[in-house]
Amino acid sequence: METARFIEFLDREGRLLASAADAAGSDAEVPHCPGWRVRDLVGHTGVVHRWAASFVAQGQTSPRPMGDPPDLDGTALTDWYRANHRRLVDTLTAAPPDVRCWQFLPAPTPLVFWARRQAHETAVHRFDAESAAGGVPSALDAEFAADGIDELLGGMHGRAKSRVRSEKPRVLRVRATDVADAVWTVRVTQEPPVTERGDTGDAECEITGPAGRLYLALWNRQPFPQVTGDASLAELWRRTSGVG
Repeated sequence: METARFIEFLDREGRLLASAADAAGSDAEVPHCPGWRVRDLVGHTGVVHRWAASFVAQGQTSPRPMGDPPDLDGTALTDWYRANHRRLVDTLTAAPPDVRCWQFLPAPTPLVFWARRQAHETAVHRFDAESAAGGVPSALDAEFAADGIDELLGGMHGRAKSRVRSEKPRVLRVRATDVADAVWTVRVTQEPPVTERGDTGDAECEITGPAGRLYLALWNRQPFPQVTGDASLAELWRRTSGVG
């Protein structure tokens, strides 16, 4: 997916997040983030946007702390969020394709990394905000959701901090039914999971469904659409795959 498309999704998802937060109110509980209320969700996502924009805008080549959200609430907090979201979108849009800065997952360029990561960060938390507000959450584009599954499985859980581990080697398959060739094979061992695209060997458990539902399920926001084979492997994912 092109960088410009990631920025389009980031722009849309952030605007939806802010609107949902206003509708829910700062004190509303966030169903899939235990202990969080909407003010925590908005503060966290705004801080992440500010942090991400700083690497690209300043060409920062080493990691730095995220910092803390401001002591704001209600519409003052969502206005602060909108400003940080807008700054991030504008920074990514204006950045040269060859900008050099720190990134924490493999990607063709740092700009691709930050546009992709922030688009998916925002999409998941937009779902959280809409869930807190009630009603039917906005639909996810299937191609975008499939890309997010790819980033989650091969990127976020390819890191040493992933807790998806098993003393006995196990193989999980993830298959999106509405996107061509959107199939992943996840090998779970005592080391971080290793993910390959495609049907590579036998799997003892397969999680199947539309890309949008799979995306949210793998981020532990919805139940798995369909599980075949050894369901204990799907449950292992559910218990251990939280990303901090």
